[in-house]
Amino acid sequence: MLREYRFAWWGMLAWFIVLEALLVGAILFWPSFEENIDALRDMAPMDSLKGMIDQLEVGGVIAYVNGQHFFKGCNTVGTLAAVVFAMNVVAGEAQRGTLEILLARPMSRRRVLTERWIAGALATIVPVFVSTHSIPWLMSYIDEDMAHWPLFLSAIHQSLLLLMLYALTFALSCAGSRPLVIGFGMLLFMLAEFSIYLVQTLTHWSLFRLTDIDAFAYIGATHSLEWTKVVPMAVAVVVLFELSQRLYARR
Repeated sequence: MLREYRFAWWGMLAWFIVLEALLVGAILFWPSFEENIDALRDMAPMDSLKGMIDQLEVGGVIAYVNGQHFFKGCNTVGTLAAVVFAMNVVAGEAQRGTLEILLARPMSRRRVLTERWIAGALATIVPVFVSTHSIPWLMSYIDEDMAHWPLFLSAIHQSLLLLMLYALTFALSCAGSRPLVIGFGMLLFMLAEFSIYLVQTLTHWSLFRLTDIDAFAYIGATHSLEWTKVVPMAVAVVVLFELSQRLYARR
């Protein structure tokens, strides 16, 4: 288990550094973005992207930071992190031929799997909360400010989507023995979901609609979670966790 915990720790640190670097760059770029927003809109190749830029113009720096941090940073790098942390958990052991050793440990299978699930889940979402907490401090460098509470709620909302993708990959790992195939398949799935999001006639079928700029605008305006989105994501995480336990019990 020590090897898996070390991987989760160092992976979490790397994921946080990347996310924080993207956040710093985005916030420091805000004054230039604000000055050149008309030119950027004209350069956008798709109507959906032009619409996103219009949303950023109306929402100002708050919408810009939410879009850059949550929609871009967490939805791209975060989905990759969620897949990487989950795809090797059981399938990797099966591929290396060490699954029998894991199953023979004097602990219940449920406990073993739960500990691994929690380690990967924390590695997936902790960087979201830590980097989000740094936003008000970073905003002071461009003479802007954002309230902590809506940002905290936004981090919860974003983390549920990442946990849902993590739990799905985890369940596939419990059923399979080829982690690279699982990881590659999940990344193709997420690429397809993002492509659907950019098509106006299909965008509402994309998972990324759950964490787009509108979702965080709602949180900022109401200072509360949007339960019609949060509850289904939370239920999906619980269902996929239990599915993983059942799949692992049959190994």
